[in-house]
Amino acid sequence: MDIQTAMAEMGYAARAASRAVASASGEQRNAALIAIREAITANREAILAANEADLEQGRSNGLDAALMDRLALTPARLDALEEGLSQVAALPDPIGVITDLQRMPSGIDVGTMRVPLGVIGMIYESRPNVTVEAASLCLKAGNAVILRGGSEAIHSNTKLGEALASGLSKAGMPVEVAQVVPVVDRAAVGAILTMPEYIDLVVPRGGKGLIERVAAESKVPVLAHLDGICHVYIDSDADCEKAHRIAFNAKTQRYGTCNTMETLLVAKAQSAMLPDLVMALQAEGVELRGCAESRRVAPAITIDASEADWSTEYLAPILSVRMVNDVSDAMAHIAQYGSDHTESIVTENPETASRFLREVDSGSVMHNVSTRFADGFEYGLGAEIGISTGKLHARGPVGLEGLTSRKYIVKGDGHIRQ
Repeated sequence: MDIQTAMAEMGYAARAASRAVASASGEQRNAALIAIREAITANREAILAANEADLEQGRSNGLDAALMDRLALTPARLDALEEGLSQVAALPDPIGVITDLQRMPSGIDVGTMRVPLGVIGMIYESRPNVTVEAASLCLKAGNAVILRGGSEAIHSNTKLGEALASGLSKAGMPVEVAQVVPVVDRAAVGAILTMPEYIDLVVPRGGKGLIERVAAESKVPVLAHLDGICHVYIDSDADCEKAHRIAFNAKTQRYGTCNTMETLLVAKAQSAMLPDLVMALQAEGVELRGCAESRRVAPAITIDASEADWSTEYLAPILSVRMVNDVSDAMAHIAQYGSDHTESIVTENPETASRFLREVDSGSVMHNVSTRFADGFEYGLGAEIGISTGKLHARGPVGLEGLTSRKYIVKGDGHIRQ
């Protein structure tokens, strides 16, 4: 059977399963989530062994450190997956509740109801945790999902897909609610992008090349972000110890994620704190590239930042550093070079903080917080389907509400329009 036909069969099955999961009760969907968690717990050793097979293949293929980090499943990451399933199960059911019901002058009552989108197509690279996170959110929101992970994680995703099927079956739900594409052929991606009759939304998660391809080729609506060029701005009124801690964490806590700081902006009034921060970052193995002023203030920065550096998502232990006059200069830099993902200001001045939060136009804007908190789990979403830097439908970390639509509900008692 060719790939297009096989994917069409998966799409047809997903559409049928989406109707079943949409009509299931919240208790049934929660029971399936808990059953999936139990299946992962029961098969941890097999899942970790499958992941090790992927890691060994990745080492043989020369995958870079950032991709290897994204690919790895550890006991701690499995713990986080299991906790995420419990959190999603504990969230309020978003489906079927009528809100904002209001009486109109005509006498009819008009409100809205949250409803599932239908079938979600997930296309992602490296991160096998996405298999479970995406499936859990889609299931909770009453959707079916087709999960197409990268070839580098095929063993991990296949084993996690077995846990999904086991949990769904145990809860009496169709296993087609969450299907893992079993082949690594890239034609499967093209098929997903050209099946609007079966798929209602495509969510890509991965490198810039993947997301650009999806955005260019998809005949299905796409929810995505292209780059994660995140900034931390240390204001003239920042607490130096707090600023040092936040900037260090935003860069070094994990390098290969879209919410890692890629550019540090420092007010000239804070130049005295920069050398110590530079030394700490370099001791951690971070390569710094600085503007002329930052290199003058901190001579340990020996590499000139190029124009391209300001708009580069490194996903690696590399950081661009720029001195700015004030918050206005910082916001101008972010507006010119940022990717509308996540920006943070460190300041003790509430007026400056308020202005930054109000005027910076990104999906997440923060005050005295590391950019690494821009994450669905940390936002209380249980998990996230992805991060959107667009302005339509959903923005920032996308959880349950972003996987639903709404319909208008109108109630009356024999009303006719005059």
